[in-house]
Amino acid sequence: MGNRRKSRELAIQALFFMDLNDRFAEEKLSLFCENFLPSAQLRPFFLNLVRGVSSARVEIDALIERFSSNWKISRMSGVDRNIMRVAVFEMLCCKDIPCKVSINEAIDLGKKFGTEESGAFVNGILDSIRLAMETEDLSIPVGENCEFIPDMPEPDLSDPDSDLEGDEDAPDFSVEPEPEFYPRDEDGSGQQSESRSPAPKTPRRTLIRQ
Repeated sequence: MGNRRKSRELAIQALFFMDLNDRFAEEKLSLFCENFLPSAQLRPFFLNLVRGVSSARVEIDALIERFSSNWKISRMSGVDRNIMRVAVFEMLCCKDIPCKVSINEAIDLGKKFGTEESGAFVNGILDSIRLAMETEDLSIPVGENCEFIPDMPEPDLSDPDSDLEGDEDAPDFSVEPEPEFYPRDEDGSGQQSESRSPAPKTPRRTLIRQ
C-alpha cells in the first residue's frame, strides 16, 4: 500500500475523531501521529490533509452539499463525509494530484470503510464537483496557505506501491490508542453515543472503543 493511501486512511480516522470530539486539538493530533504514524514519510501528507480540511471545513462542506442532491452534510455518515472532505481538499488544493486519482482513491476508501452504497455515493458527488471545476473557478480559502508537498510524482500504475494499486491490508491498529483519543459524552464516560455514526470499519481493531 502506497504512502499516500496510508496517509489518507489515517487522515480520515483523525477527522472522524474531530467530528466526535471538538477538543481533539493539536496536541492530540501530535499524539495520534506518535501512535499511528511512526514513519516520518507519512506525516507531511497526513498533516496537510487534516489541517487543510479542518481549516476550510465550512467551505468544503458547503461545496459537498451543493452537489449532493439535497443531502445535508449532517445526514451523511461520518465515514462518507470525511472521505469526501479529503478528496475535495485534494482536488482543489493539491494540484499535483489528478482529480481522477483523488476520486478513485475516495471510491476505494468508501468501499473499504463505508457501506455497500458508499462507493457510488462518493463517486457521484465528487465527479459532479470535478465537472464543475472545468467550467467554474471553484476554490477554498486554505489553498494559498497550506504547506503542500511540492512536486509529488503522479502514481505509476506499474508500481506495486502506487496509490491506484489494490490494497489487501488495512492499517495496523494493533496498538490501543491512548484514553484521551476517546470521544467523551456529557457524563465523561468515553462511550460512543448510539446516535452518532459508526467509526470507519477495519478488518482489525478500530480506533473507537465500543
